[in-house]
Amino acid sequence: MRRFDLELTVGLFLIAGIVCLGYLSIRLGRMELLGTEGYEVYGLFSNTGGLKSGSAVAIAGVQVGRVKEITLQDYQARVVMSLPTRVKVQEDSIASIKTRGLIGEKYVEITPGASEEILGAGNRIRDTQPPVDIEQVISNYVFGKI
Repeated sequence: MRRFDLELTVGLFLIAGIVCLGYLSIRLGRMELLGTEGYEVYGLFSNTGGLKSGSAVAIAGVQVGRVKEITLQDYQARVVMSLPTRVKVQEDSIASIKTRGLIGEKYVEITPGASEEILGAGNRIRDTQPPVDIEQVISNYVFGKI
């Protein structure tokens, strides 16, 4: 009987470990199993400069959403951003691709506008700014263009 109790305890411990490992994998991988309530907006950028799906979307430095997908549309990068319903983005907002630190990860910064009109699901943020190309800035400085 003691052997059965030991095997049962080890089995339950193993199952609990697998469940915990699965939970941590989902949380650390930023996956969404059931989806989140929210809406999607998109912007067209001339260059994404290394932005990836899953990157953060921030307003005033606060993360409010994620980049859902990046595709090519009419020779421009179409960046789809997923935002929660509580976050309202004005029609004249500006979406910029920024870098955390000098060589950190890329993210999208949305600068709110002053318009009374709010973007709905599937609408486009018209004003976009690609990331600053550090190599181009250094090149311009070296060759005296700045």
